[in-house]
Amino acid sequence: MSSTGPESTTARSRRSRHNPQSSPHDSSGTPKRSVKKGALPRCSPNLLEIKKKGKMKKLSQAAEEYLITGLQELDLDSEAKTPAGTGLVFDDQLNEFHCLWDDSFPEGPERLHAIKEQLIQEGLLDRCVSFHARFAEKEELMLVHSLEYIDLMESTQYMKEGELRVLADTYDSVYLHPNSYSCACLASGSVLRLVDAVLGAEIRNGMAIIRPPGHHAQHSLMDGYCMFNHVAVAARYAQQKHGIQRVLIVDWDIHHGQGTQFMFDQDPSVLYFSIHRYEQGRFWPHLPASNWSTTGFGQGQGYTINVPWNQVGMRDADYIAAFLHILLPVAFEFQPQLVLVAAGFDALQGDPKGEMAATPAGFAQLTHLLMGLAGGKLILSLEGGYNLRSLAEGVSASLHTLLGDPCPMLESPGIPCQSAQNSLSCTLGALEPFWEFLVRSVETIEEDSMEEDSMEESEESGFWEPPVLPMLTWPVLQARTGLVYDQRMMSHCNLWDNHHPETPQRILRIMCHLEELGLAGRCLNLPARPATDAELLTCHSAEYVERIRATQKMKTRELHREGANFDSIYICPSTFTCAQLATGTVCRLVEAVLEGEVLNGVALVRPPGHHAEQDAACGFCFFNSVAVAARHAQAISGRALRVLYISLHRYDQGTFFPVGDEGACSQMGRAAGTGFTVNVAWNGSRIGDADYLMAWHRLVLPIAYEFNPELVLVSAGFDAARGDPLGGCQVSPEGYAHLTHLLMGLAGGRIILILEGGYNLTSISESMAACTRSLLGDPPPMLALLRPPQSGALASITETIQVHRKYWRSLWVMKVEDKEGLFSFKSATKKPPRPANRGPAEGMTTPEKNVLEAGTGKATSALSAGESIPGHTESETAVMLPEAHSSQAATSIISEEGDTLNQNTSEEAVRAAKLIQTPLASSIDNQTPPTSPVPGAISQISPSQLTRSLRTLKLSDEAQKTSESQIPEEEGLLAEAAGGRDVDDVTLMQGPGNLADTDQAMFYAVTPMSWCPHLVAVSPKPATGLNVTQPCQDCGTLEENWVCLSCYEVYCSRFVNAHMIQHHEASGHPLVLSYVDLSAWCYLCQAYVHHQALLDVKNTVHQNKFGEDMPHPH
Repeated sequence: MSSTGPESTTARSRRSRHNPQSSPHDSSGTPKRSVKKGALPRCSPNLLEIKKKGKMKKLSQAAEEYLITGLQELDLDSEAKTPAGTGLVFDDQLNEFHCLWDDSFPEGPERLHAIKEQLIQEGLLDRCVSFHARFAEKEELMLVHSLEYIDLMESTQYMKEGELRVLADTYDSVYLHPNSYSCACLASGSVLRLVDAVLGAEIRNGMAIIRPPGHHAQHSLMDGYCMFNHVAVAARYAQQKHGIQRVLIVDWDIHHGQGTQFMFDQDPSVLYFSIHRYEQGRFWPHLPASNWSTTGFGQGQGYTINVPWNQVGMRDADYIAAFLHILLPVAFEFQPQLVLVAAGFDALQGDPKGEMAATPAGFAQLTHLLMGLAGGKLILSLEGGYNLRSLAEGVSASLHTLLGDPCPMLESPGIPCQSAQNSLSCTLGALEPFWEFLVRSVETIEEDSMEEDSMEESEESGFWEPPVLPMLTWPVLQARTGLVYDQRMMSHCNLWDNHHPETPQRILRIMCHLEELGLAGRCLNLPARPATDAELLTCHSAEYVERIRATQKMKTRELHREGANFDSIYICPSTFTCAQLATGTVCRLVEAVLEGEVLNGVALVRPPGHHAEQDAACGFCFFNSVAVAARHAQAISGRALRVLYISLHRYDQGTFFPVGDEGACSQMGRAAGTGFTVNVAWNGSRIGDADYLMAWHRLVLPIAYEFNPELVLVSAGFDAARGDPLGGCQVSPEGYAHLTHLLMGLAGGRIILILEGGYNLTSISESMAACTRSLLGDPPPMLALLRPPQSGALASITETIQVHRKYWRSLWVMKVEDKEGLFSFKSATKKPPRPANRGPAEGMTTPEKNVLEAGTGKATSALSAGESIPGHTESETAVMLPEAHSSQAATSIISEEGDTLNQNTSEEAVRAAKLIQTPLASSIDNQTPPTSPVPGAISQISPSQLTRSLRTLKLSDEAQKTSESQIPEEEGLLAEAAGGRDVDDVTLMQGPGNLADTDQAMFYAVTPMSWCPHLVAVSPKPATGLNVTQPCQDCGTLEENWVCLSCYEVYCSRFVNAHMIQHHEASGHPLVLSYVDLSAWCYLCQAYVHHQALLDVKNTVHQNKFGEDMPHPH
């Protein structure tokens, strides 16, 4: 893409693209499928006969030369040009400064100490290529900073503490130390050292573990702990020294990197993407420029992307959705040559500043997604992160991913919350005029349906508690990629047509090419084996298996007659043996992956399988290898994995093989499997990389992350490849490499590619080689200049999304008409995050078995799925099909059994919440916990009885407007009641009674923190137990008391005589528990806390108060 930027800042300035030369061999035939299983022979032409005619018979010599010339430009043969290794800069000198006047300042040396300890513990330091830090020169800093400012910072080396403090106070949220300048220069220089190493092909990627951070620093201004802007200096340095034309800067720190944005907001050569906490401007740095509406200025308009989070508690699913729907589509259009990441880890669960709920595994996913850009040239530069444990684990997870380790599976379902969807929709609306890859049709959903779904979401979700961060583990494997191939499969051949496209040479040419490139030697070669009858019978009938077996003894005339009984089939005496061997070989590879022998694998098998039905051969296929493999995975795992089937295929309104409506997007599966068949039906030729990538970003990956599979099976047909005589499409080998890389983030990296179609020997060899490189961990090559996605492809994807949105909430991110002022955010409301394991929505069912499957035949009708909402994570496997031909079995995922879950979600959500009756005149002093309910109002009723009668209130428009109008003046009034969160986070609940009594019976249900760093201060409960009637130890009141969880002394609340506040200030004990409503408050975090460590003491108090255990104490 040109870096000159848009021509106009007022009109729509979306980038123009030149359509690449189209393939000279588009399909000219539309094969008709008129024979169904069990039908008699017919005389109408079938695929076998039509393919012999015209362009579909054989590529001409000119076309072959054209294809080879194009493939040679990809330079896929150059093994030596792929750099290896991950660089790491870590220098203890960076710890030689701290805040002289505040030992509790969050940005301190202990941050790097914690990271180093974690990396040593996991053995990562030894696996990286270590680089010595260097000091950035003044000339390098002057690429983005003024000389006067640099000189001022240099002078701080000679200042005394008082002078440093005076100067620091002139800036926002900074401190200065005599060593601050030298350490900041060393930090910037560390990133520059990695830029040299990555762009000089010394290493593949790298990470700079540095401090102070840099992304808030501006041209002539310190800000937010930052002196020099390291990633900004690095971007300009890469452009000036190395001639890089396009740089992508990704800022995932919880704070907006306003310094970086201001430096490049008029520059189209640097694309800046920031995802950060905003809360309508109430979160630091409190700038309107941090909102989605800021997209850059002048020629840089469209090159600034802000995704503002307007509530706390955002999870991995929210971040991944932002990457899939916004960042990656724009990045693929922008085509950066270097990716720099302002890698703050203060969005991780437990960080006191971020208050988000992302996990280290989530940041591993984000890192993996970025590794597919810029040919893998990726550098992470440490920014924020102030919870030592989560910071260390976040850095470790990202570094594991840079080193090529598979991404750990995510704990929670991949569903973005409603607030995130609102933010993404607004950002999409702001950016769509500038980027072809973001163009979307205006999508509408019936308002009643949306409101009902939103209500169901609210009732289901309750108050999600992210799990306690587990210690992530990475597999230790003998080999990364398994390869199965057996030359005996070449004995299946057409006895009557030497030019048949499904030729034995297909697998031989691929294998030879893998050997030429040295890729076969990098794989673990696994022995092939035939499938057992038991394995075949999991998807095929016994009569059909015996029918194919009987062909081994038939004569030539009988074989021809038997083949004519099926659609597009030829049979020879070796057919059964080869088909049996192909299916068994795939099962062998599944065993190797699931048993940890290899991480992923490639199966070079033939005949193909995905068209085969339960009792009929079809379209060159006899046994449905991928369907049998999915069943085999279920058998190995010992549990019924769910199956999700996604197929991308040429359809042409039902006229393309296999002909009919079975591949239409309206086919969604049946019974409990409804929603688990996803068809993207291309209605035309020349579908290329841009179209498949758009389908991946908008549809395939969102559904797949929500489904959360344990295994991904890919029916890897390459007849959509450029130059294929049947498919008429234009997917490049690089395109297939990127599709493979994107799928590798799923299922802990357990992915198997199974050869299906593809009938140009050159293109299938190059395409499979490109995919194998990705599986081996090589970065996907940069794509050639992409044309915009075709309007027909956009229509197909949009139609599939509209069909499946009711089943997959990850598809709710969309461009919408701004009828209700969504883009103004005036009416945006915040919702608590969705629970990890929620009950089903009313009228919906939840699948129990997970196999993401693409391209299986009707044999997958035996793959059962229990009833549930798609995305309810249990055990899952996935199968993908980026194939030109649709498998007629796409519609046949059928549930054999499954139970409908009971909906108790609303009650569970209420039980998880705490109830607070808050007088309108309550103080806004946020140093103390809010008042609990007045004793007697609730204390005579067991919470288990009370919560069963609670029901959600929908506020009137007038009440909501009144609430919003009071936010600026009374910001702390309800924020304190919500544990330090904003008023919009509070969900209003009402107890028994009429709505008219709301003023007398109003309660606020708030979301507590699921963890805080001060839980270590909780002491074991006294052996004598606890007495909820114990008076305040200072004033003797019985009205409203709290117990200190460190010393178990009892004092009254702030609304009585505030003796508990005084106790906290004198003792420093952080956590207290209310004897009225059993809520726990942390003074230091200024938030409510609900954690496993508190359950024992809470249950003791509950027993003392109500004479019974807490209901569902989890």
